Amino acid sequence: MKRVNIHKIEPDVYKAMMGLEQYLSTTDIPAIQMELIKIRASQINGCAFCLDMHTKDALKIGESPQRIFLLNAWKETDLFSEEERSILAMTEEVTLIHQQGLSNETYAKALDLFGEKRVAQLIMAMVTINSWNRIAIATNLPLGK
Repeated sequence: MKRVNIHKIEPDVYKAMMGLEQYLSTTDIPAIQMELIKIRASQINGCAFCLDMHTKDALKIGESPQRIFLLNAWKETDLFSEEERSILAMTEEVTLIHQQGLSNETYAKALDLFGEKRVAQLIMAMVTINSWNRIAIATNLPLGK
């Protein structure tokens, strides 16, 4: 079923979401880490549109196919750094906020590794991709070509 195109119907809302993306492009989060956040949240949410986009983007900036293939099982591999593991744990807990929220243990580890400013930036990256996932799924956005 064809659904509403928010970009066309409510361009100001879309512009506001793009403002978040513009903010994120100015943060201290490395591009690979940003794509890991976007891919992992999109895996959890089942967002085909965002998975398609962000796996392609990650490959373009040098992410390995193996790490993308194993991202869903990151806890069982040694392919991800301590920083990346912390970010992935945060991403899962923020995305699955209804389960326990961002735990004190995960938050404290991230705070120790990154400091307050970067933790704030990471949380905003996670909130933003979760919002995009919900928009894409709710409106049945087709895969990019």
